[in-house]
Amino acid sequence: MSVTTQTPVSQLSISYPQLPEDFLLPDDPVENTDQPLLAAALRQSLTAFPDLMQDALIVSNFALCAAIGGRIICKAPDFMYVRPVKPWQSSQVRRSYSPHTEGAIPQLVMEFLYATYGEEYSVEFTEGMGKWFFYEQVVQVPRYAIFRPDTGRLEVYALESGRYQVQTLEESEHYWIPGLELFLGVWEGTHEGRTGYWLRWWNAQKELLLWSQERAEQEHQRAERLAEQLRQLGVDPV
Repeated sequence: MSVTTQTPVSQLSISYPQLPEDFLLPDDPVENTDQPLLAAALRQSLTAFPDLMQDALIVSNFALCAAIGGRIICKAPDFMYVRPVKPWQSSQVRRSYSPHTEGAIPQLVMEFLYATYGEEYSVEFTEGMGKWFFYEQVVQVPRYAIFRPDTGRLEVYALESGRYQVQTLEESEHYWIPGLELFLGVWEGTHEGRTGYWLRWWNAQKELLLWSQERAEQEHQRAERLAEQLRQLGVDPV
């Protein structure tokens, strides 16, 4: 799938100013209770890997900003991963992110799509500005994912020659995400009290990146196996 725009982006005056402190961001409610769970689960499995966390911004429903003709435009992806970002003063609250000015272009943005469509596929930019147009033409995010939690359908688009093209699935039905050097795919099961479809990461060896409770359970099972081996040798494991 490819969506084209009517006006070349070269005709737009795009800049990336840092958001002024007095700029009023929209305070839109989260669309669905699943949304924060899905985003948190994606972030949690990355926390065990310092190389993926260092100098990274991993956020949900967070303002990604640019200016068109001097007018600041902000979109809030349901999940965004950026690395590297410039150091941020701990005394200040980060409210937004402007690529180029504050760090790299995001490697990946995601939208979680429910029953009603919003701006996820919109290339409108005259009356309003659609998210597709903003991610593709303004920020030029190299990977854009759209996930439907109710059906488990995942679409990943790769920026090629200035336009999003649907990314081909790997044999394992996972999508390779450059910049993270990980595969992204769909997993079905129960986590945090929610049973259904989730997005998860796999490494280059196609090994699933575990959540913290899964890592704890894995370590518990390893310790139990070791204790049983010691008991069989007549050694008290305590």
